[in-house]
Amino acid sequence: MSNSIASAASAAAGSTHLRLGVNIDHVATIRNARGGRHPDPARAAHLAIGAGADGITAHLREDRRHISDADIARLKAELTRPLNLEMAATEEMLAIALRHVPHACCLVPEKREEKTTEGGLDVVRTQVHLRPYVEALRGAGIRVSLFVEPSLPAVEASARLGAQVVELHTGAYCDAALADTAGGVARELARIEGAARSAAAAGLEVHAGHGLTFDTVAAVARIPEIVELNIGHFLVGEAIFSGLGPAIGRMRALMDEARKPARVVS
Repeated sequence: MSNSIASAASAAAGSTHLRLGVNIDHVATIRNARGGRHPDPARAAHLAIGAGADGITAHLREDRRHISDADIARLKAELTRPLNLEMAATEEMLAIALRHVPHACCLVPEKREEKTTEGGLDVVRTQVHLRPYVEALRGAGIRVSLFVEPSLPAVEASARLGAQVVELHTGAYCDAALADTAGGVARELARIEGAARSAAAAGLEVHAGHGLTFDTVAAVARIPEIVELNIGHFLVGEAIFSGLGPAIGRMRALMDEARKPARVVS
């Protein structure tokens, strides 16, 4: 899931490089299953950067089921690449963000009973609630992203709220690909493409993520308005079989291949 690693969308628009943010949450999940310090999410972050990640994403949940407060402090102190803090729009999380001042914050929906983030923020109906969080984060010099469904109303509401970035939820597309329904894949890709165009036209930087795998990343990576993908759970799972560095390296290669300009045959 879903944040900003460049300082301006205009700068990114002129480049074919698609940034990769690696989410290290589930390294912490494995650590917390037994307690102690191993595996270390900060070590995973450094390894990810060495393997080609442009930034690191970490979701500090209210129930601290994976990433901890101490993890955020270490990441902010040690990383040489941007840290994107995913967080719910609550006073507790706002205070933590303002204390650590990460490069970016991605506001996401959060429910205690969910296994993972189940969809985008309902930015249309919660604008009054979200606005002071967006303003406070921006006032501290933190880039603000909103994790939203790929829809025009969500994009328009995000622009009105003053977010600099939207991260488009790719979960429905990945679910359709897993179900092997060609019509569903085409429909969901069309939604993502349309939302990405609308967001870029509104001056928003466009990111995407949630559920992306080696098999599903290329189609999203080819969407020219998208400048960053955030991928985590799949890479941590794949690391069991191939190692984290090789898994990230392969994802990086697939993204780069998808972004190569089409050859013109004369």
